[in-house]
Amino acid sequence: MGEFLRVLTDNKQVFLDGFTTTVQLFLIAAVGSLVLGTLLGAMRVSPVPALRAFGATYVNIIRNTPLTLVFAFLVFAVPKLDVNIDYFPSACIALTIYTAAFICEVVRSGVNTVATGQAEAARALGMSFSQVLTLIVLPQALRAMVPPLMSVLIAMLKNTTIAAGFSVVEAGAIPAYMSERGEPQMAVLTWIVIGFLILIIPLVALQRFLERKWAVAR
Repeated sequence: MGEFLRVLTDNKQVFLDGFTTTVQLFLIAAVGSLVLGTLLGAMRVSPVPALRAFGATYVNIIRNTPLTLVFAFLVFAVPKLDVNIDYFPSACIALTIYTAAFICEVVRSGVNTVATGQAEAARALGMSFSQVLTLIVLPQALRAMVPPLMSVLIAMLKNTTIAAGFSVVEAGAIPAYMSERGEPQMAVLTWIVIGFLILIIPLVALQRFLERKWAVAR
């Protein structure tokens, strides 16, 4: 146990820096993917065929593309086009682009749970599509969207470790750094697991809180 604790205490700054970058990646990509995913979800249920086609094409392409390839495209291919983006912003963009496709499907599924009569009644009152979606449909759909939405965000938090392979010093880069120091890898990996659990548990607690709150509201 003493050796296990020593790994953390002797390298606390390494763990702190790594997980700080992980949290930053997660927060930026979470906001970006929620905004982009919601816009794509609105396209998927739009009455305009071109928007529906664009949303469906985006989702089908991105969901069937490995996240590693999205990272590689932004880190290695984009600079070939004379567009220079640092590694950290590239990681944020890659996570946002990839996660937005899954959030789009969550939004579309949530919208489909709302009775069509709700939208029809709103349109009969003269409301536009954007008004119907933002004022009538999405607030009701949000209740059904919470569980899968939180699952997608938790998956994204774990996906941040892929950034370590593209020169972003976050939690996923800690094992390689510790290996150079000769630290026992089992202890290092265990502390990383504990760190991710500390980050994930509040998200799970938030999900359960919202589910209980809205269940009563119904």
